[in-house]
Amino acid sequence: MINKQPDELGDTLKTFRSAFIGAGVFSLFINILLLTSPVYMLQIYDRVLASRNETTLVVLSISAMALFVVYSVLETLRSRVLVRIGANLDAKLSGRVFQAAFKSSMVRPGMGSAQSIRDLDTIREFLTGSGLFAFFDAPWLPIYMFACFLIHPLLGAVSLIGGALLFALAVVQELATRKTQTEAGAAAINASRTMENSLRNVEAIGAMGMMPAMLDRWQERRQKMLLLQALASDRAGSILALSKLVRIGLQTAILGFGAYLVIKTEITGGLMIASSIMMGKALAPIEMAVASWRQLLNARTSYSRLNGMLAAIPADKTHMPLPAPQGALELERVIAAPPGSNIPVIKGIGFRVAPGDILGIIGPSAAGKSSLARLIVGVWQAHSGVVRIDGSDIQTWDKDRLGPHIGYLPQDIELFEGSIAENIARFGVVDSDAVIEAARMAGVHDMILQLPQGYDTMIGVGGMTLSGGQRQRVGLARALYKNPALIVLDEPNSNLDRDGEAALARTLAELKVKKRTTLVITHRPNILASVDYIMVMNAGQAESFGARDEVLGKYMRPQAAAGATPLTVV
Repeated sequence: MINKQPDELGDTLKTFRSAFIGAGVFSLFINILLLTSPVYMLQIYDRVLASRNETTLVVLSISAMALFVVYSVLETLRSRVLVRIGANLDAKLSGRVFQAAFKSSMVRPGMGSAQSIRDLDTIREFLTGSGLFAFFDAPWLPIYMFACFLIHPLLGAVSLIGGALLFALAVVQELATRKTQTEAGAAAINASRTMENSLRNVEAIGAMGMMPAMLDRWQERRQKMLLLQALASDRAGSILALSKLVRIGLQTAILGFGAYLVIKTEITGGLMIASSIMMGKALAPIEMAVASWRQLLNARTSYSRLNGMLAAIPADKTHMPLPAPQGALELERVIAAPPGSNIPVIKGIGFRVAPGDILGIIGPSAAGKSSLARLIVGVWQAHSGVVRIDGSDIQTWDKDRLGPHIGYLPQDIELFEGSIAENIARFGVVDSDAVIEAARMAGVHDMILQLPQGYDTMIGVGGMTLSGGQRQRVGLARALYKNPALIVLDEPNSNLDRDGEAALARTLAELKVKKRTTLVITHRPNILASVDYIMVMNAGQAESFGARDEVLGKYMRPQAAAGATPLTVV
């Protein structure tokens, strides 16, 4: 049996079926009202001009104008229905797409997941634009063609041949531009990713004279995109020009053949004009489809790409809410690799930490310490083994409910555009008392008060207005906000001076008093005075576990025994 890829976008669009049907009903009456023009011209030529009756002319003109007003109202209503479909589609999917893009970036870092939001916008714009009208009006094409045949078979044949030519040109345009448009879209994403990466590392690029090289790299990728887009545009432009030539030729042909039939007294002059208008109405959906072909191709590509990402990143399952965690942490023979890799960097680590204990994790560079931190807070998933918090697999916790109970200070500090208070409060509702308490615990309260607007100081994208040490201490305050049960600090003193390290030591001592389960990853043993246990990592494995003084005595110099019980090894 073939497993079909879930069509989450399609399922969402099906919820708007009644609205699309309503737009289709409007299209029905709109196309009926479009017959007003040929009927009006027929009456003018065959009745008014023949009878020279001014009253008939006035009545016909007033009636036609009234019907055109109704037509305009229905066009407006149809457009508004589609606009609201687009708005509701965005309301239903934007949050889901944002979360999927967020998770996709965690699974495949640097893969430009922001493109998914642009894809959603492309689909929404297509649904609310004029291109979709061609699909609503297309069913009327055979009806208009049939009307031309009723006027005269020759005129119907001209209309049919013209429609076939325009349709064939649309198919040729699809075949000629599909591959090139897809490649151009991929090249555009690649160029955009290069630009975003460069802007994120602007200081290093500027300091080390890398600007010319990065500029060349970006221009090379952008040039590829422009060449592909130009090639697709040239092909589409040529086909569009040919389509216009066919359209003008058909208009001339229908009038020419109509005049010939009038001369032969096979039809009237009014029917000649009416057939010309009818053919124009018949070909309008094809012309509109040809004109909006690029938009259709972009929407189709975006649909496929976005649906693929949603299928690859399923929505979170609803888990039964669990009690607030107490901070018990357990790893059971965990093996893990970076997202997108099958090479383990965590190799069978297992240990338990009781609530309120503080564990120091040390080891050389590339030992897997930061990887272990990402695994413990749920950023990475284990290939095998389980990470448990209070006995429950961390992957079965509701992430939004568990998150407030975890404090995490990553090695690469990322603050966000906004105020210091908002950053510390994790951009939730700012609890001023909790913000100040967290800042005091992190030893950053006095520093914040020295800033121009204190806690309301706006720090810009990435916290660029703060120094490295200030960003780290604000990040620490964010990790401590509202006293989470489990706190993971990855190199919390990497950017701190002596005063900052002293403040950090006081923070760890206070966490010990408050019985907060804390993991401290560091290269510097001088901040380990408050830890209960130490784990030494090397090459992704736990080389040693034990009480602080026992391990430090083994790896550094003899220490007085701390009297602590060693960690339980799973």
